Amino acid sequence: MRILAGIGGLAILAAVAVAIFFLGGFYSVAGAEPDLNLVHWALARVRTVSINRHAGDQPPAGLDDPARLQAGARAFATIGCVNCHGAPGVKWAKFSEGLHPDPPDLKELASDRTVAQLFWVIKNGINMTGMPSFALAGAKDEEIWQIVAFLKKLPGVSEADYKIWTAAR
Repeated sequence: MRILAGIGGLAILAAVAVAIFFLGGFYSVAGAEPDLNLVHWALARVRTVSINRHAGDQPPAGLDDPARLQAGARAFATIGCVNCHGAPGVKWAKFSEGLHPDPPDLKELASDRTVAQLFWVIKNGINMTGMPSFALAGAKDEEIWQIVAFLKKLPGVSEADYKIWTAAR
């Protein structure tokens, strides 16, 4: 019984210490400061399991259609994705270097994610990352699916193709 009381007492002390650390302002929320390993792990884990749970939309037929892919490249460029993530032959905007966490390299990320996961993230955004909800910014589902089509092909898109696809019409 004393052992259980001791464990309970330690748990209460740990909870009070954590509360004092975070709610007392000792944890810096500055974007220039790296996250504690535990905070980084917790945020990444919560983000991953949340996306996995909520990403259930099924893609429309013809997601591989070249016209949809090219429309996705244009949407990617015009709604601002390129500002933070760059594109073939296009560097990201300087301000994105100040985002914390860093915007991911979509050539790598897109191959590791399902189309449903990509759609959900673009549509809904991700809290505390700088990734906005493009649905709230006015993007329609069809436009988001076009971007998803482009992202799934992004690792193989050349600079020349991207330039042609995004040229003003």
